[in-house]
Amino acid sequence: MNINRRTYARKHLSQNRELIINVSGLNELLWALIGLLLTIFGTFIEAFITNPPWDWADRGMFSQSLGITCQIGAVLLTGCLGGKNAGALSQIAYVVLGLLWLPIFGRGGGLEYVREPSFGYLVGFIPGAWLCGAIAFRHRTKLESLAGSALCGLFAIHFCGLIYLVGLSLFDSAGDLFVSLENLPELINRYSIAPLPGQMVLICVVSVIAFVLRRVLFY
Repeated sequence: MNINRRTYARKHLSQNRELIINVSGLNELLWALIGLLLTIFGTFIEAFITNPPWDWADRGMFSQSLGITCQIGAVLLTGCLGGKNAGALSQIAYVVLGLLWLPIFGRGGGLEYVREPSFGYLVGFIPGAWLCGAIAFRHRTKLESLAGSALCGLFAIHFCGLIYLVGLSLFDSAGDLFVSLENLPELINRYSIAPLPGQMVLICVVSVIAFVLRRVLFY
């Protein structure tokens, strides 16, 4: 009798574990799909901030552009909410779709986009989202840990982008690309230095949104 009870308990526990794994997998796929859609739409939505609320009474409410789109914010938000697997999967799908099918990158799409100076940053979305998700779920949900994970993801994106820029400049022997050693400093400033203040603001926004949603969703 005791043996039968133990066997039943083991089967029941095994079924529960399998159910949890399946639900977790479906949850990751759902966040990957959401992250893909957020990244696509974020590519074409300009990021902006407003003046402080306490200033609205005197000067009214007005917006100021950050000089970037919401694309990187969507990448990091996916990692913070969906985890490393969902974050990486969403960005793999984004890069593949942009190269093979849809003009969803900032300047179109297609295989020729690999010659664009910004393509390295797009490839960097994959390790950036993965790293962000890995760190975001390593500790309990805290605002500072989410901000730190998003910051690490952002640095991973820029690292890949810079490596790609340097590689293009070194291997452009025919001189038919947009990158050369002469204009490399200008491109580094355009793609890594100039957008950085606005991206730091996005990290703050992403951290707050992720913190609130994870509290609401109880994980």
